[in-house]
Amino acid sequence: MSVAELRDLIVRHARADQGTAIEDVLLSRVVEPESPQPSMTGTVLAVIVQGAKRLALGSRVYEYTAGQYLIASVDMPVTGNFLGATDDRPALGFGLVLRPAAVAEILLQADPGDLPPAPGVPSGVAVSDAPAELLDAVLRLVRLLDHPRDAAVLAPLIKREILWRVLTGEQGAAVRQLGLADSNLAHVARAVRWIREHYPTAFRVEELAQLSGMSVSAFYRNFQAVTAMSPIQFQKQIRLQQARLLLATRPGDVTGVGRHVGYESPSQFSREYRRQFGAPPSQDPTLLLR
Repeated sequence: MSVAELRDLIVRHARADQGTAIEDVLLSRVVEPESPQPSMTGTVLAVIVQGAKRLALGSRVYEYTAGQYLIASVDMPVTGNFLGATDDRPALGFGLVLRPAAVAEILLQADPGDLPPAPGVPSGVAVSDAPAELLDAVLRLVRLLDHPRDAAVLAPLIKREILWRVLTGEQGAAVRQLGLADSNLAHVARAVRWIREHYPTAFRVEELAQLSGMSVSAFYRNFQAVTAMSPIQFQKQIRLQQARLLLATRPGDVTGVGRHVGYESPSQFSREYRRQFGAPPSQDPTLLLR
């Protein structure tokens, strides 16, 4: 596998929105240092081709460098940035959106003995070294951007190969559970999705446990294992991320934004925002620079 060729392809094809002409394939090219920014992970395989990236999820921090990959098997709120990127040596990354239906299709056809066991509940984010076979498949998939006539036929086959490499690798248990409708990860993902869609709404953990089909103790334990946060902490992360996005367009309406995302107390909103982003909402330097 030619790392140099993969770098050249990403440099040529990466766009500002990270999208490409091949569905679910993402390319990143960052040419200057970034400050950490909040975002949602999506369910994704992310490979660093040059440079490094750091992500914080609750109390956990993940740093992965060239030749390593990250799996996010649940869509979660993180704060992250590429490290040390310059115009002469940009940070380069490849991403593939992980679709539960595509994973499930492979699982239906695979011999269970070829797949790693899935003990307990895997973390929603994990990092591993990328084997040569996985990097080779990534190169062949990105190479199709230069051959659009071939991409329609060959891209689905190579995506499937990439999924197989990941399913049979170190993080296979997490990806495997992504494709199983009755897995503990799927039950937690159901609660995560509900919180994301109803983040301004107060809830009781008992209600989410019932939605997930678990006892309260099992739900709390599994949710913490997957997200590194309690359900209430997770909701707070979503609320604060949404508040920051709204403040970018409504900088003078701190009280209204706080109320919109679910805070009844302006002082609590300001206090938790400062704890998360290092400054109160009216003085966030990232927003003041816009």
